[in-house]
Amino acid sequence: MQQHTVQTPYIVGEAHFYTAELSGGLALFDTGPPTPEGVACLQRSVDLSRLKYLFITHCHVDHYGLANFVLKNSSAEVYIPRSDSIKFNRHIERVACIGRLLNRYGFSNDFADKLRESFERNKIFPATPERYRIVEESDELQGIGISWLACPGHTQSDLVYLAGEFAVSGDILLRNIFQAPLLDIDLETFEERFRNYEAYCASLIKLAQLRGLRIMPGHRQYVKGVEGAILFYVKTLLERSVQLLPLKELALDEIIDRLFQGKLEDPFFVYLKISEIIFMLDFIENPALLKASLQQIGLFDEVHALYESVV
Repeated sequence: MQQHTVQTPYIVGEAHFYTAELSGGLALFDTGPPTPEGVACLQRSVDLSRLKYLFITHCHVDHYGLANFVLKNSSAEVYIPRSDSIKFNRHIERVACIGRLLNRYGFSNDFADKLRESFERNKIFPATPERYRIVEESDELQGIGISWLACPGHTQSDLVYLAGEFAVSGDILLRNIFQAPLLDIDLETFEERFRNYEAYCASLIKLAQLRGLRIMPGHRQYVKGVEGAILFYVKTLLERSVQLLPLKELALDEIIDRLFQGKLEDPFFVYLKISEIIFMLDFIENPALLKASLQQIGLFDEVHALYESVV
């Protein structure tokens, strides 16, 4: 499997996509962003005339933004997570639901409108792929040497693709990045919010299965191993939760003002911090869930003292 790197205009910086020869032909994992630099990098890196498969880890713009370019310039089949198919088909309803979630947490309709405008201005949601297959409904993947693990936490969609000794992890396993667990409506019910914290604790059990595999992340050059990536994420969660403890009874907008002293202005960045704080408040409310997952995969002793400082 070969890694390809492209710079993006987003705060995360550079992103990676990957190519591999499977039994059925050339496969691409993620695409990079829908920018001129992204297009040029993809064309340099991938023989589109030979491409048979495109696998998307999750439909964030820096990971799937060139899906339609690939469709127009190759005969590849595009595979996306089932949750992302729901997002595409119910996009307007989903954005409205996110606005209502923000209302529940004390944020005004004006803020929700500005956030929606920020989504549109920054092209957070590029075009829906013109055609695609849903990974979870595609039995043919096993025959070409691909399996997958659903590991939600960062989003509801996060998939890890397994091909031989490699695991393409998207944003769920990164080196020294605390990827924001994004506030969203539960795509199964469209009633309550998606519980990122509970999902992440369950995903930890699955991620432990990747020990010994080569992790191919969506950002940063490498991940030395699953355990290091998990421990960085969990330690960051615990350290930030310690800072949050004295503020946990305040309204979310007050917490953000206290933590960032009015320096956050862009609605999108405020949304990222809202998402992160809700995730941490869920942990503070039920820390035993994280402890149980870490104990099951043999990593709790590594964070025991820090965990106790929060609990």
